Amino acid sequence: MIFPTDSEEKKVSLNCQARGNPTPTYRWLRNGTEIDIESDYRFSLIEGSLIISNPSEMKDSGQYQCLTTNMFGSILSREAVLQFAYLGNFSGRTRSAVSVREGQGVVLMCSPPLHSPEIIYSWVFNEFPSFVVEDSRRFISQETGNLYISKVQTSDVGSYICLVKNTVTNARVLSPPTPLTLRNDGVMGEYEPKIEVHFPYTVTAARGTTVKMECFALGNPVPTISWRKVNGHNPSKARLRKSQAVLEIPNVQLEDSGTYECKAENSRGRNVFRGQLQVYTYPHWVEKLNDTQLDSGDQLRWECKATGKPRPTYRWLKNGAPLWPQSRIEMISGVLMIHSVNVSDAGMYQCLAENKYGTIYASAELKILASAPTFPLNQMRKTIIVTKGQEVVIECKPEASPKPTITWKKGDKVLRENKRITILPHGSLRILNASKSDEGRYLCQGVNVFGSAEIIASVSVKEPTRIELTPKKIELTVGESIVLSCKALHDSTMDVTFYWTLNGQPIDFEKEGGHFESIKAQASSADLMIRNILLMHAGRYGCRVQTAADTVSDETELLVRGPPGPPGVVIVEEITDTTATLSWSPGADNHSPISLYNLQARSPFSLGWQTVKTVPDLISGDMESAMAVELNPWVEYEFRVVATNKIGTGDPSAPSRVIRTNEAVPKTPPANVSGRSGRRHELVIAWEPVSEEFQSGEGFGYIVAFRPNGTRGWKEKMVTSSDASKFIYRDESVPPLTPFEVKVGVYNNKGDGPFSPIVVICSAEGEPTAAPIDVKATSLSVSEILVAWKHIKESLGRPQGFEVGYWKDMQQEEAAQKVKTEGNESSILLTGLEGNTLYHLTVRAYNAAGYGPPSTAVHAATKKSPPSQAPGNIMWIQDGSHVSLGWEPVRPLANESDVMGYKVLFRQEGQSNSQVIETQKTSAVVLLPDVGVYIIEVCAVSEGGDGTASPQIRVPSFSGGKVTSAQSTLHVLSTSSSSVTLLLALMVPSTSW
Repeated sequence: MIFPTDSEEKKVSLNCQARGNPTPTYRWLRNGTEIDIESDYRFSLIEGSLIISNPSEMKDSGQYQCLTTNMFGSILSREAVLQFAYLGNFSGRTRSAVSVREGQGVVLMCSPPLHSPEIIYSWVFNEFPSFVVEDSRRFISQETGNLYISKVQTSDVGSYICLVKNTVTNARVLSPPTPLTLRNDGVMGEYEPKIEVHFPYTVTAARGTTVKMECFALGNPVPTISWRKVNGHNPSKARLRKSQAVLEIPNVQLEDSGTYECKAENSRGRNVFRGQLQVYTYPHWVEKLNDTQLDSGDQLRWECKATGKPRPTYRWLKNGAPLWPQSRIEMISGVLMIHSVNVSDAGMYQCLAENKYGTIYASAELKILASAPTFPLNQMRKTIIVTKGQEVVIECKPEASPKPTITWKKGDKVLRENKRITILPHGSLRILNASKSDEGRYLCQGVNVFGSAEIIASVSVKEPTRIELTPKKIELTVGESIVLSCKALHDSTMDVTFYWTLNGQPIDFEKEGGHFESIKAQASSADLMIRNILLMHAGRYGCRVQTAADTVSDETELLVRGPPGPPGVVIVEEITDTTATLSWSPGADNHSPISLYNLQARSPFSLGWQTVKTVPDLISGDMESAMAVELNPWVEYEFRVVATNKIGTGDPSAPSRVIRTNEAVPKTPPANVSGRSGRRHELVIAWEPVSEEFQSGEGFGYIVAFRPNGTRGWKEKMVTSSDASKFIYRDESVPPLTPFEVKVGVYNNKGDGPFSPIVVICSAEGEPTAAPIDVKATSLSVSEILVAWKHIKESLGRPQGFEVGYWKDMQQEEAAQKVKTEGNESSILLTGLEGNTLYHLTVRAYNAAGYGPPSTAVHAATKKSPPSQAPGNIMWIQDGSHVSLGWEPVRPLANESDVMGYKVLFRQEGQSNSQVIETQKTSAVVLLPDVGVYIIEVCAVSEGGDGTASPQIRVPSFSGGKVTSAQSTLHVLSTSSSSVTLLLALMVPSTSW
């Protein structure tokens, strides 16, 4: 870690983390001496990390190691170096001028201040920031910091300042200036090169780093620098920098080691320097230590191996302290041996591999076992049940150190080994070919110097279980069902459990979609029901019977017949314009021979896959190729094959690659050749375009042939668009409705195809020539005008309908809106018009050939808008089922229609249809015949339509009940001073209204 002395942080953190249980504690060493953290307030320890506040180079620089400890021992970390980064100031002493002849070489000394770590050198010429540019004549050494000028020129005269920069702190300082002047006693003559700066005689570098070697010479003329590796080639990755004054080798490797030569050469001679590049490697582990546990008295042998250049040496630590050879301890070249280990040897050990460039650490724990025999719970007092003839193994593996002596007893007698009874090396007892005589109580005892322990086991020998699975081999067809029966003959004192398998895997009855069901028929038998069998259910079915003493199983083979599987890849072998020869490989027949194949094709024009005709017509199951025939030329097809056997038809094969049949002359002429309406002197010929499916090749088009009825020669016209559906022939000499014989043929790049049958069609009769007459426009309401007209019948140019154009008085006719009628209609109602507006209207006939002339324009104005004011101050009095109403008259505005009368609308609540009473007075009597609540509204009637309705009033009806006048009640919806007269009028009997 490099700490800048001018850092604002003012503290250093050295991190150390160790894993262990119990959690380890930490101590720190500086230069091999433990740091007393409690005696110096500048030190603190946080979860293993050492924090140094206000660090000082004099007190704190050096090598640090972390020592971590728990109950099992201690281990020492690798070393960490703490450095301090700083950059001092140059001496303020004035530097003497350097005076040389022109053409002479010169070296300007930098003499850098004290610093740490490395610094970067550059030179300023005369004033900052004018820097000296390095070239073949000028060189700044990053080793010495000096500026070298191989041949001084007049332009070099001036003041030179050395600038150094700290690589960590980025601090910069400038030296005092060094003046460079020229002597006046002549010019320096030519001389041979003199190497002033060069790399060391021995350059050492770590593998993987970048090596930079410098070489620069003074001379006149300016020397040329070249490099070579003696007894070898320069590394291909090497680069020359700074006009070849620096040889740079990135990612240096061991093979780059050797002698390198720098040669400076000019016309007066040459100079050579040689030095050695040595590449070293840090130690690297080849074999590390592993945690080990040994019994007391055993021998420990640990070996650690590491590579490195120079070759590493080894040291050993125990619990962080050096380990030295003793009477029981040997250390030879990375091998540690401890003879007859005891508890005092337990702890944490470290192997250190080191060379002059670094040290690596490997750690391991040595655990020494020393305990009396004990047995784990799973070996204590157990009962072992086996069947006759089986092998019995009674476990006896006590945990003890050192290894205990094992003895076995049956009952009270010590067991003797024989051919059937053996004590295994780890202490367990094995009995071969068990019989009833082997039943009984067995005791195992383990003894060592620290104590003893024993376990007891009981052995019971039973009759072996036998199994029968039926039927033994079954053949079924997809969709059928079967029951497999499994019976067990077993010792009556033991329970049995049945398990079912398919191809060795347990059957999951929950996930098999209801196809499988396990049925326990009796205590000693079980059935497996397989319903609606699928092909995937074929295989080996197993029944496994398990007792406390043994496990037996049996299998039966189920073969499932079904429709064939999909055939293999379909290959298109040969293509013509109407055929394709195909081959395929047969798929699985699923235990029923394939009887025939069906060939299917799909094109962009078909509805999915369609069966195609083939040669031979029926493709038998033993065939693997056939020809598809009657295909359409120049169409893209995919093919697939479907196999059938007596069970059914299987899944289709994967589609073949897409192929296109060859081109051919088209064979399909257009259909439905007919005439169409057109303009006068035109013959319009129409047809249904031929689908791309039947165009048979590129360059498809139509040949339209026609001639006047009764003539001999045909006129032919080419239509090059394949999508064309009509052709228009125009001839001013052709009278309307002249009959023509017409036929339409086809062609493509391969040639001409057939013509359609000849049909007779007539030339166009032309557009209408007469304008409608007696055009009348009648305003019906605020938004409606009725337009009516008459039309003169014509022998030619018969109309198919009429078009009405209308526009406002202030608009131009070009802005007219248009509405069309069809057939012989002679009137139309225009709606959605603006109220109180003058409109101009024209009518003209049209047919397929075009429009006839318009009529003379007529005019009509829409009605004024209906009154916007609703009837006000509605009052009513109810007498039984009669309701007498009265309201104030509506007075329209200037731009509204005059009031012609009033409408009273009433309906039963909940219904949508209203009954209407019309009156020219401002009162009315309404009869409410049914029981219920009625909704009543009043609105004005005008030439422009109905005005705004009054607010609704709700009136209940009491049919059959007589309400006397004394019980009558006057109701007022809205009252004002103007309603007094009306109130008085409503007090008289209704018969006087």
